Amino acid sequence: MRAVVQRVVSASVAAGSSRFSEIGRGLLVLLGVARGDTGTEAEWMSRKIAQLRIFDDEAGRMNLSVRDTGGDILLVSQFTLYGDASRGNRPGFSGSADFEIARPLYESVLHLTGLQLGRPVTAGWYGEAMQVALINDGPVTLILDTPQRL
Repeated sequence: MRAVVQRVVSASVAAGSSRFSEIGRGLLVLLGVARGDTGTEAEWMSRKIAQLRIFDDEAGRMNLSVRDTGGDILLVSQFTLYGDASRGNRPGFSGSADFEIARPLYESVLHLTGLQLGRPVTAGWYGEAMQVALINDGPVTLILDTPQRL
């Protein structure tokens, strides 16, 4: 699994004319599921997202997690994180898990991260075209990859 984690002042996602979700201070997480990923990777990623210490403490040092600060998380599926454009100009997505495999793993990360936080995580809509807006705080942006075959 791969995640792009951004510390945000606020973030929102929309799909179509009536679907809209938003959060305040917290994390916007774009999540891609790779071929071969399992529940083990989902558990690792959910723990890492909830416990990642990228918020400032009283001394101004990155020492607090989103869980520590009471911040929110917006989790958005992003199969293009496994896009490969190393050959040619059009990316290939053969590294991304198939829809039938990826969706339950995305939903597992969503659920497990909520358990880590002790409250629900806000989500986008799996498999739909979405418009994501954010105000990055810092900016702080990290790329997380699960270890090879945990």
